[in-house]
Amino acid sequence: MKNKFFYSHLIETWDISLKLTEMDLSEDEKNHLTALAEANIHSTVIDTVLSELSKEDKKIFLQNLVSNNHEKTWEHLHGRIGKLEDKIINAVEKLKINLLMDLIKAKNISGGK
Repeated sequence: MKNKFFYSHLIETWDISLKLTEMDLSEDEKNHLTALAEANIHSTVIDTVLSELSKEDKKIFLQNLVSNNHEKTWEHLHGRIGKLEDKIINAVEKLKINLLMDLIKAKNISGGK
């Protein structure tokens, strides 16, 4: 995630990439699984943010999100959600633990290749 989302500076995906590299997968499979992981992370962040906002603030947030204006998005969210970064990081870390556990299980099932 290279700053393509307003939260990219908070999220690291190297641990998922590393686990995928340890598996016997083609580049296409690794890329596909990486894209799926990033999509899950994005959905988790959006859900985390939306669950904290009023109906009107949700509309503003989504307009800022679509316009890809990271600064305006953060400014709006910081004025509405306390400990925003912590909430995003915690939600994503929980997701990443589950994703990594699934990858470990898949690696063990495939014989550790």
